[in-house]
Amino acid sequence: MIHASPDRIARHLAATLLAACTLNAAHAQQTADQLHKRATAAMCANCHGTEGRTVDGSAIPALVGMPKDYMLLQMKAFKDGSRPATVMHQITKGLTDAQIETLATYYASTKR
Repeated sequence: MIHASPDRIARHLAATLLAACTLNAAHAQQTADQLHKRATAAMCANCHGTEGRTVDGSAIPALVGMPKDYMLLQMKAFKDGSRPATVMHQITKGLTDAQIETLATYYASTKR
């Protein structure tokens, strides 16, 4: 039978606790990032549907699964006025390039 010293047990417990805290902090940061992306994308729901899923036959395009590069191009065209639209000009003017990148990444990575 192997007997571990109290000092060795304490070191093992401290290392285990440190590892658990590190994993928990990483998970919390990942969750915060995911929530931030979802919240940013939620602004599109009024017109493009929940999670970018429009109803069948809608004149408004679904955003879910849209290729990132295509969405970036379209959003920038709305923002600079080179693509005709009804309200997208006003909406995109209020978005930063980082927010547009977040939206394009979010919808491109969301499964249809």
